[in-house]
Amino acid sequence: MTELPALSGKVALITGASRGIGYGIAEAFVARGDRVCITGRTEEALKEAVEKLGADRVIAVAGKAHDEDHQAIAVERTMEAFGRVDFLVNNAGTNPVFGPIADLDLNVARKVFETNVVSALGFAQRTWHAWQKDNGGAIVNIASVAGLNASPFIGAYGMSKAAMINLTLQLAHEFAPGVRVNTIAPAVVKTKFAQALYEGREEEAAASYPLGRLGVPADIGGAAAFLTSDQSDWITGQTLVLDGGHYLNAAV
Repeated sequence: MTELPALSGKVALITGASRGIGYGIAEAFVARGDRVCITGRTEEALKEAVEKLGADRVIAVAGKAHDEDHQAIAVERTMEAFGRVDFLVNNAGTNPVFGPIADLDLNVARKVFETNVVSALGFAQRTWHAWQKDNGGAIVNIASVAGLNASPFIGAYGMSKAAMINLTLQLAHEFAPGVRVNTIAPAVVKTKFAQALYEGREEEAAASYPLGRLGVPADIGGAAAFLTSDQSDWITGQTLVLDGGHYLNAAV
């Protein structure tokens, strides 16, 4: 087993982190010495993630991101285990529908917003009151390039991610100067969540990316680590687009 770095003294809470982008972010934080609480829906998947990341530095709390009781328990357990929560990464998200919004079931739209936006606000409120208000810290919201433009067939998801970007602006304004709040907006990242967008045709899907490949969770992990580091101390209220140059082809 690779020897872990010395503890940084910092603690992060990362939602939706049993796999995919959230797990990649947790890896990056553990690699620099942070202690981490990860959340997710499935107990077994979280257990496996904790074993891989290191049970001496990582705890897990299972539950649904939009459940207010789960939000409270996750923050409480983080504080009980580590005594602080410097960083919050709102990564949990859902996209249960594919099709035009003209025929979208409004109950599905509500579910998307509850999970993708309202839950992020709930976690931000709780980490603010539990630690960050008096001690400072940083929040990173994981949005999507779908929130920056029209997104045919994933309109509800795109709308929710646009709302996440605006939530970042609101929180950055209210939580300054002690807490910095920024957004990461990825294009397609190779995860189970995005599998339908590239499975069986990855080379074709990556052809429109000037850097020649789709994203991987470590790409987002590195960006999240930067936005929660001292090197980003003068950055807040920003959206960092991670798209392999995809938007360079927008006018082509």
